[in-house]
Amino acid sequence: EQHFKEINEAYQVLNDEKLRAQYDRYGHAGLEGQAGPGGFGFGFGGFEDIFEDLFGFGGVRSASQGPRRGADLRYDMELTFEEAVFGTEQEIEITRLETCSQCHGSGAEPGTSPIRCTECNGSGQVRRTQQSVFGAFVNVTVCPRCQGTGEVITAPCSVCHGSRRSQEQRRLMVQVPAGVDDGMRVRLAGEGEHGLYGGPPGNLYVMLHVAPHKYFTRRDRDLVLNVNINIAQAALGDEIVVPTVDGEEKLVVPAGTQAGSVLRLRNKGVPRLNGHGRGDQVVILNVVVPTELSAEQRDLLSQLGATLGAEVTPQTGRGFFERVKDALGL
Repeated sequence: EQHFKEINEAYQVLNDEKLRAQYDRYGHAGLEGQAGPGGFGFGFGGFEDIFEDLFGFGGVRSASQGPRRGADLRYDMELTFEEAVFGTEQEIEITRLETCSQCHGSGAEPGTSPIRCTECNGSGQVRRTQQSVFGAFVNVTVCPRCQGTGEVITAPCSVCHGSRRSQEQRRLMVQVPAGVDDGMRVRLAGEGEHGLYGGPPGNLYVMLHVAPHKYFTRRDRDLVLNVNINIAQAALGDEIVVPTVDGEEKLVVPAGTQAGSVLRLRNKGVPRLNGHGRGDQVVILNVVVPTELSAEQRDLLSQLGATLGAEVTPQTGRGFFERVKDALGL
């Protein structure tokens, strides 16, 4: 119903020289207010949109076959934790569609050439006249014989069989910058599949998958390491050796260290991606209480306990659920 209303209004414009002149000069905006308070109701950029919907003769600009960009490709690369931190260079092998080296993209066997399509006379478009209540209209479609290329291959290339491209294997070097993380990608511009009809090639996207480390976990640019120390080291302090991605480093544990204390090794983390500086290595100290003691150890700890006093000091802070009960008056 809406279409017929729009057609009727379009018909009024086509049969009114004044309205038609306004439309030709200003487009649809020139018709606002010309048909009463509501104006004309056909909300389109041109009359051809309505006729295209009804009779299917639009699409003139897209009928011919223009340059077509090549498809993008994906390659999944596995990295060690250290390779992600410091960067690496790897050679990969891909298979992609490239312009046929035998026919150079013509699709025809060497020594022959595509001929002009007789269906569309080389235009890639087929025009057919249709009659309607408004008169004769031209319906333009992609030529079904040449698929819009304007050419017909009578002797297809023996390598690509007329497709203009062939599958080729290529080896490429991929530079992975320092500081990448799991799930990131590296783009190799122009290393995807070759285009058609003079179109540009696509890109190759290398997806990075970083293996977990035995000791470290990553927190943005920082590396986190959990280290166990005994109660004597925590109480008296110590100098310990811890692993880093650069090798072993000495770390001073201060006397009186509590469980969960955090120490930092500056600039021992992950380099900033395409920038300067590095993150830190965060060392979390876990104080391990022994579960099995020798008689001598038990005696020594008993003596220590006597000097410290046996009185139990309760925590002053109330637990979360106790505070909730207090707030609710329970």
